[in-house]
Amino acid sequence: MIARVSTVAFQGIEAVPIDVQAQIAPGRILFNIVGLPDKAVAESRERVRSALIASGLALPAKRITVNLAPADLPKEGGHFDLPVALALMVAIGAIPADALEGLTALGELALDGSILPVNGILPAAVSANMRGHGLICPDASGSEAAWASPDIPILAARSLIQLANHFKGTQVLRRPEPAISHADGPLPDLADLAGQESARRALEIAAAGGHHMLMCGPPGAGKSMLAARLPSILPPLLPRELLDVSMVHSVAGLIAGGALTDRRPFRAPHHSASMAALVGGGLRAQPGEISLAHHGVLFLDELPEFHRQTLEALRQPIETGEVAIARANYRITYPARFQLIAAMNPCRCGLATEPGYACKLQPNARCMAQYRSRLSGPFLDRIDLSIDVPAVSASDLIVPAKGEHSAAVKRRVTAARALQTARYATRTWSGPALNAACPPAQIDQVMALDQDGIALLRAASDSMRLSARAYHRVLKVARSIADLDGSEPVRRLHLAEALSYRPSAEQEFV
Repeated sequence: MIARVSTVAFQGIEAVPIDVQAQIAPGRILFNIVGLPDKAVAESRERVRSALIASGLALPAKRITVNLAPADLPKEGGHFDLPVALALMVAIGAIPADALEGLTALGELALDGSILPVNGILPAAVSANMRGHGLICPDASGSEAAWASPDIPILAARSLIQLANHFKGTQVLRRPEPAISHADGPLPDLADLAGQESARRALEIAAAGGHHMLMCGPPGAGKSMLAARLPSILPPLLPRELLDVSMVHSVAGLIAGGALTDRRPFRAPHHSASMAALVGGGLRAQPGEISLAHHGVLFLDELPEFHRQTLEALRQPIETGEVAIARANYRITYPARFQLIAAMNPCRCGLATEPGYACKLQPNARCMAQYRSRLSGPFLDRIDLSIDVPAVSASDLIVPAKGEHSAAVKRRVTAARALQTARYATRTWSGPALNAACPPAQIDQVMALDQDGIALLRAASDSMRLSARAYHRVLKVARSIADLDGSEPVRRLHLAEALSYRPSAEQEFV
């Protein structure tokens, strides 16, 4: 008799169905797992054997073969422990043969028979639900699995004994409920920031349209404080966005206690981060920071200090909203539609723009150009708003003016995004309904420029030498400014402000 149990293998955030087949036959005593398992899967033999013994079951002294089909797909991770154990329990008669039909199982086993939480529960539950299956998972992950669908049957057990008793009818496992994680404390507020009115305005525009922004200013000007307060003016995740973000975080093992959060991700990797850490990859092709920031904010402080090759790897994800990790034996795609907020000093010492300061090594202009040349022109061309953040004066710190709270700014941002949602209700692209994601082919349809605006844009394109990409990004920023004003047509004033956030070709490296 061959016992079968369904489980999954992960390719990015996609859960691929796997058929676990167990056979106990006469012959030399052997416990073998085949089907291209990695080291963690091969070691499951000892965990499964010990867990069964701790549960009062013993494997017969026969030849045991477990096959993970399809055989040409690599199998990784400890979540194969539970389906292997269940298949063997069916093979030895501890569980009825038809008990596991229409169920997908995954979980890691401890030596005492308890079921430990694993990564990827939410994608596995979504995959099982699409195939009309229920899910068997660890008790600690039950709340996470419940988000896949209100109708999917879920058996969230703490041990093999609980599962065996459930199938025998002596114990009934209750279906878990979805859980929301409530973050500790409020988000940092914009009212904490002294001065920087122009930077606040640019941050509001970036939040309204989902635009990328670069801040340049001396140390201590408040660039990092501004970036840290962006999440406080962003609306919460929509239900579809919540599921997309949670799928990535589930694969990465970042969902604590099975509870999801509707706060947008905010990721701030150090400038020493490798390309694999930022973009994704590694031994198991894990999602990188740009994927963990999906539908959220990626903050890169000290931008020129990042490795140039690492920054250049961001160019394609910025445009497409996804990252493809290609290796010799696999190709995985992760979603990566993030909002990039970057900060940098004007030069290495950071004081080149300060009045009366003179660099000791070379002229200030050359020092600034040399430092900024670490960033390529094509990378900077993908930035929507580029602003200077001047140093805060002592008077602003001693007697700070009462700044606007994040709640008030958030209301304006939410209203602007509501206009965009209505405008792009019948959009033909897969991205979010934001101005920053509007494809070039549809920009003219949503702009409604007047004659004064067209004349200004034509003159600015020639004088600033805007590329086609920069031209479209200026239009998108102007559309977001008009949305903040509640104006359907994009007027000359909106366009002029959008152009003020765009450096000319000569300024990009000066």
